[in-house]
Amino acid sequence: MKFMKLGTRPDTFYTEEATRTVISGVPTDLTVRINNISYHLHKLPLLPKCGLLQQLCSVSEESGNVTLELHDIPGGENAFELCAKFCYGITINLSAHNFVSAFCAAKFLRMTEAVEKGNFVAKLEAFFTSCILEGWKDSIVTLQSTGKVPEWSENLGIIRRCIDSILEKILKPPAKVTWSFTYTRLGYERKGHHSVPRDWWTEDVSDLDLDLFRCIIAAVRSTNILPPQLIGEALHVYACRWLQDLTKTSGSSESSGAQSAQRKQQILETIVSLIPVDGGSVSVGFLLRLLSLANLLGVSPVTKAELVRRSGQQLEGAKPNDLLVPSCNCDDHYSYDIDLVGALLESFLRLWKRRSRERQSIKSIINVGKLVDSYLQVVAMDVNMPVQKVVSLAEAVPEIARPQHDQLYKAINIYLKEHPGLAKADKKQLCRILDCQKLSPEIRLHAVRNENLPLRTIVQALFFDQGRGYRGKDQKLPTGEQFRSWQQISQLCTDDMSKPKLRSSKESPEAEGLKHHAPVASKRVNKNLSKSDGRPGMEPTSDTPRHDGAVRDSRKGKEVKDRNNGSKPEHLQTLARRTGSHHSQGKS
Repeated sequence: MKFMKLGTRPDTFYTEEATRTVISGVPTDLTVRINNISYHLHKLPLLPKCGLLQQLCSVSEESGNVTLELHDIPGGENAFELCAKFCYGITINLSAHNFVSAFCAAKFLRMTEAVEKGNFVAKLEAFFTSCILEGWKDSIVTLQSTGKVPEWSENLGIIRRCIDSILEKILKPPAKVTWSFTYTRLGYERKGHHSVPRDWWTEDVSDLDLDLFRCIIAAVRSTNILPPQLIGEALHVYACRWLQDLTKTSGSSESSGAQSAQRKQQILETIVSLIPVDGGSVSVGFLLRLLSLANLLGVSPVTKAELVRRSGQQLEGAKPNDLLVPSCNCDDHYSYDIDLVGALLESFLRLWKRRSRERQSIKSIINVGKLVDSYLQVVAMDVNMPVQKVVSLAEAVPEIARPQHDQLYKAINIYLKEHPGLAKADKKQLCRILDCQKLSPEIRLHAVRNENLPLRTIVQALFFDQGRGYRGKDQKLPTGEQFRSWQQISQLCTDDMSKPKLRSSKESPEAEGLKHHAPVASKRVNKNLSKSDGRPGMEPTSDTPRHDGAVRDSRKGKEVKDRNNGSKPEHLQTLARRTGSHHSQGKS
């Protein structure tokens, strides 16, 4: 950082209570009052250099010692003292930190060349042009210090000239950057890198106040020189700098906390308004974090809607943890804002439908389907999450987005485990969205043994597990005893489905559910249910091998004997026991 040293005399100002006096053998004849400080000075060194003091003393009716009130001087008493020391020839050090206040005060006191050659304003102007504007950090610090005297800085052109200097350096190619800059992000060590990173300027610019930062970013965007990703990175760095620790207030009082929250809300809304319109200028993770903060801060509906729209456009690139937005509704007892995720999915689907003919659209919708199912697995662990919320979000995913239902089954299984007291009607509603035909063999086998599932879902999984499993060339055909067990279970479930609407009070509602909500995926199997000997049974089809205690191999003409000695598989025994118990209760 550049410095300018003026004057050679030692500092002779001393303080006594609220009074500043110059040590001298000559009595003081000029008193200047600024706020609560009184300066006892001499006319001889000050009046030749300060045009304003000349005018005020000439019109003053006081004789001898003159007292002046300068409460409105820009920069206050500190800036005036710099000007006074310059007049006395006392050594002063000027830098980017105190230049603005000194320059504005000198302009206020009219310390110009018209009053005296080599005056303070001319020296400050030379220092500003040759040193401050030529440096990177000097321009940043000077621009930041204009916040103390914004009107004077604007009228004197300090802000405009600093912004022009900063903008010129930002637009320089990284290879031509020769000045020092701040870059403390992980993964970058200056000694190990010979080239300057493209976003070298973002961290220093993030130190600016909001209005100045907005001016810089707006100026950069207007040039259309830098890629949108660089502007997005600058917004990301600024958000990390100023939007941390939102749950903590900057002060102990409620008023200071409210002011802090209001300030952060203003920062967030400004950042959202500065995001380039180009897709991918910021990551979807960053957008979702802004959306989470927007929920917490209560930003304007326009800002929140814009974040939902932008996040929905890039939803495919999100991760499940990005979607875990805390619920800020006091009436909601659950942890996560699942309705907001539904709005993001709706926004994505609107865009997807417009470009559904593109080659990548199928892959995109499948990725979003996996994302939603992974998110459901997390929110399913919330014991206060209503089943209707889970079902609504799961049903919002188009069928084409789920070529497999394994992840959806895992979410349902987690929800059932975390909500053991869930009503049977709610269980049916939850499992209704599951298609056992789209389950992998391993997951389908798990579903058959899962006692938390409704009986209808278990039977549906069993049908596809048995029916599809035996069609493989290398699969072992079922024994006669196994097939008769399957027939028995099917017969019991079919009997329950064929019962009249009126039933006893002890009858389980699961049988009634089989009657009214027979699974779509098992319609092909149910078509073959007929009465061959006065009882419901199952006629063999092309997909179901014939059994009469032994199976005839159509290719070799041999009998395949029961290799399991009539023993039933474990999942068949479990289902038969559960179905038999349910059937006996219905008969009673």
